[in-house]
Amino acid sequence: MSAALLRYFSARQENLLAGVRALVEQESPTGNAAATTTIIAKLKTRLDAIGAATKLHETEGGAHLVSRMTFGQSLHDGAVLLLGHVDTVWPLATLTRSPFRVANGCAFGPGIFDMKSGVELMVAALEAIHELDLQPWREIRILLSCDEESGSTTSRDLIVSEASDCAAVFVLEPSLPGGKVKTARKGIANYEVIARGISAHAGLDPDKGVSAITELARQILALNALNDTNQGISVNVGVISGGTLSNVVAAEARAEVDVRFRTMVQGEDISRRIESMQPVQTGAQIEIRGGINRPPLERTPAVVALFNRARSIASHLGFDLGEGSSGGASDGNFTAAQGIPTLDGLGVEGDGAHAANEHIVVADLPRRAALITALLTTPLTEAQT
Repeated sequence: MSAALLRYFSARQENLLAGVRALVEQESPTGNAAATTTIIAKLKTRLDAIGAATKLHETEGGAHLVSRMTFGQSLHDGAVLLLGHVDTVWPLATLTRSPFRVANGCAFGPGIFDMKSGVELMVAALEAIHELDLQPWREIRILLSCDEESGSTTSRDLIVSEASDCAAVFVLEPSLPGGKVKTARKGIANYEVIARGISAHAGLDPDKGVSAITELARQILALNALNDTNQGISVNVGVISGGTLSNVVAAEARAEVDVRFRTMVQGEDISRRIESMQPVQTGAQIEIRGGINRPPLERTPAVVALFNRARSIASHLGFDLGEGSSGGASDGNFTAAQGIPTLDGLGVEGDGAHAANEHIVVADLPRRAALITALLTTPLTEAQT
């Protein structure tokens, strides 16, 4: 079947590329409710046309889409969820300076790699299953959010709910270099450290003041000491602010901190250490705000089983599917933390996410579409052996 699917999609490579182009040229910056709802509505129309039961979940930032399909089959318990997002980091009118284009076997455009091409693969795979009258073994769901790039604040609960009874989750986020999928992703914690001191005239009464900036500097040194690259733990102070004038001992200063970790055990440990930090200077105070934003996607035996099945299918399609880990997170982190086998990075081979050279490899579209379709129509018991 894999070879037949590859022939099917190879003959339709230009259609796949046209679908990707249409999504790229429908700009959908995160936080722009009108733009993200427009692209979601167009995707709903395509899914409705093949008999999907689709519902839009309206929020202030736009609409999330949840679609379910059984294709008329009597299916096993536990659905398979295709997970992704329609929002991008690119503001409206980016296309005027960076239009969609094809050059040297690659297609370029804002959001094409992260992750308009992955969204097209989802819908194209379901359209193929419908057209070819294939038989998936489980209910297939699609969940497309509109706020992943801004932290999934309104979609997280929906993702957790929709995935809760699923047997597997396939995330069509961008692949790693060389087209590798992601069998592990780091978790993320975000903190704001606020140091408060006592203001005073820096020339007349410096001894009467307690510098919040000095306190924050010492806290930053303590934060930097928590880095452990060998264990995959990073603590980065990325933004600092504070003080009012150069001749005033600063009464307040702030720092924004990004923390990454491989396992939940690491995340909980590093969070406890940050949240228990104490002031160094007499008279100073510190306040810690924040916590773990996304749990990690850990490389469990169940994740490895999904990867091995995907790699086996890829071999029948004529390519070797590699695996790797990512320091960035996705909505797949949420599903993996529920104990649901989650395979991430199934999107088209490419590069330049969030960068001016964002692109995909056009020739990878048919084989990725064939891979996704085969995964959806393969008994999951096989995928887990």
